[in-house]
Amino acid sequence: MRILHTSDWHIGRTFHGHSTLEALSGVLETLTDQVRAHAVDVVVVAGDVFDSATPAAACYTLLSETLRALADTGAQVIVTSGNHDSAARLGFQAALLRDGIHVRTDPTAIGEPITVSDEHGPVHFYGIPFLEPALVRAVWPGVRTQADAVGRAMDLVRADHACRGGRTVAIAHCFAAGVEPTPHLERDIQQGGLDVVPLSAFDGVDYVALGHIHGRQKLAAHVRYAGAPLHYSFGEGHKPRGSWLIDLDAEGAAAAVWLELPVPRRLVTLRGPFEEILADPGSDDARDAWVSVEYTDDLPVRDPLRRLQQRFPYCAKVVHVPDVVRHSDGRGYTDRVRAARSDLELFDAFLSHVRDGEGLTEREREVLRDVLEERVVVEALA
Repeated sequence: MRILHTSDWHIGRTFHGHSTLEALSGVLETLTDQVRAHAVDVVVVAGDVFDSATPAAACYTLLSETLRALADTGAQVIVTSGNHDSAARLGFQAALLRDGIHVRTDPTAIGEPITVSDEHGPVHFYGIPFLEPALVRAVWPGVRTQADAVGRAMDLVRADHACRGGRTVAIAHCFAAGVEPTPHLERDIQQGGLDVVPLSAFDGVDYVALGHIHGRQKLAAHVRYAGAPLHYSFGEGHKPRGSWLIDLDAEGAAAAVWLELPVPRRLVTLRGPFEEILADPGSDDARDAWVSVEYTDDLPVRDPLRRLQQRFPYCAKVVHVPDVVRHSDGRGYTDRVRAARSDLELFDAFLSHVRDGEGLTEREREVLRDVLEERVVVEALA
């Protein structure tokens, strides 16, 4: 049985204000070509199909076209909902889809697998949608954490498998123990660490296709994350994009091969003094990349994004990260103002407050002194 494991398409997500629909469409076309070229039997999409619970019409169009194209290869397609999806909206569409496309969003149906057979017999695919403890507590009393909920779901899987026999694949969307998330990217679905799902929860199945984490990860030989097909933040720019090609043999042992997906526009982070970044000829190859700039000047630069986009048209992010971090003297702005004995000292207090401790420079002090003296003259002659 040959399985393609993908997840976290996040259809409709923007990248620093820019639409990703066109780029994602191209990547999913390549994924479909890979399914055909490798004679994949089953495509598994492990949650977060959409980026929002209320996706725009164009997002539904892309999903429908992609699912239809995958089914046209002859593969069965199994989709589960993630924490970004609306299970109700995704589940509603399931009834309208053609044969060979299966969408699982109902926790009460976890123990009812989708069965696909090969020359070695049946393989049972158990789709586990994202399980919000507060919502499934009515079905499973006593569930308090996501670990509880996934544990209950896997108990159903194991109980059904004990009756059916054959090989098994579980599909889940969760934060499993041992993963390395991308900071500030994957929406937090844990509370104080209580909702981390232990690997032992997935014992007893031949392969576990996980979603939620945006980078590929191997937690065990049979437990993996495929990650997202696009880069959705600069923090994951170094992580490859792709999917897992899984082969299940007659005994259920899983062999995995990573299939790379194209990166429509690579991500580059440039760091250094602002003017040096603008002038550095070594950065010419970043003109066609998404660019994040971390400039290290002591003071903020005026209108940095506009200036950078003149050199790097796809500059999407600018952060001021001064090399020298000034330590506060412990005085608040009000205390600084009250302690000021002149207008110059008031200006110095204000600039120290808004510039992380950097008060008036000597040149600024000279200019302000001239302006204040001119004001005195004007008022005297009024």
